[in-house]
Amino acid sequence: MAYDNTCKYLAETYPTEFAKWLLSTDTSDMQVLKTELNLEPIRADSVTFLKNANQILHIEFQTQPKSTPPLDFRMLNYYIRLKQIYWCDIEQVIIFLQPSNSEMVFKTEYVDRNTRHKYRVIRLWEEDSAPLLNNPALLPLAALAKSNSPESLLQQVANAVDMIEESEEQKNISACTQILAGLRFDRNLINQLFREEIMQESVIYQDIIQRGEQIGKKQEALQYTMRLLNRRISNLNSETQQKIQALSTTQLEDLGEALLDFSNQNDLTIWLDNNS
Repeated sequence: MAYDNTCKYLAETYPTEFAKWLLSTDTSDMQVLKTELNLEPIRADSVTFLKNANQILHIEFQTQPKSTPPLDFRMLNYYIRLKQIYWCDIEQVIIFLQPSNSEMVFKTEYVDRNTRHKYRVIRLWEEDSAPLLNNPALLPLAALAKSNSPESLLQQVANAVDMIEESEEQKNISACTQILAGLRFDRNLINQLFREEIMQESVIYQDIIQRGEQIGKKQEALQYTMRLLNRRISNLNSETQQKIQALSTTQLEDLGEALLDFSNQNDLTIWLDNNS
């Protein structure tokens, strides 16, 4: 989750910088698109939508290519639903953070019997580090870029982070860099090049801690509620289980109280339809 939150923070804090990098055009009016897509597919990593007057940039960061449903189908799924809502040009980019020999990291389209949908793929370990090093917003990604001497590259990134003048931005970029660098480098090396106290003072670090606490609370509530349901109602179907897993912590707590009045799965279905 730390990698997911970090990538999402970077893309949504610096939408213009990411759009210029990925679109190579003047995108000064690029804004974060806060959209709710019904039936959002299950995903492991971070998804961000950026929009200007006539285009949407869909960025998906992945640490691993394995996904359910598969990544290529997910890109088609997102494209169709975004097109239905906004009816504008849509550019889709998957950014793979870690080296992999999986077939999926080399796929750039979804192909079915009557359908062919194309999207872009960036394998970060093959990317030139220079454009990333020249933009503070992209420094955390630079640590994962192509290099004949990865440790020297990380030193360059650390030096560039030290040159960021604005204190709060330096803290946050440093924290993001340290987190993503953990995908490639030993923690001892990272600690030698970056000051840990700066990371702990950053917004992104505090956000990750807070999100982790929230996730922990939800997992506890979900496990407790499922134990109660399994005692009260046996053989829950997969659709019902998915609806329960999508509930918030507060909703799970409410369900835990309400299920005392349930006599069968139909009662549970009615409650979920009214509360989810």
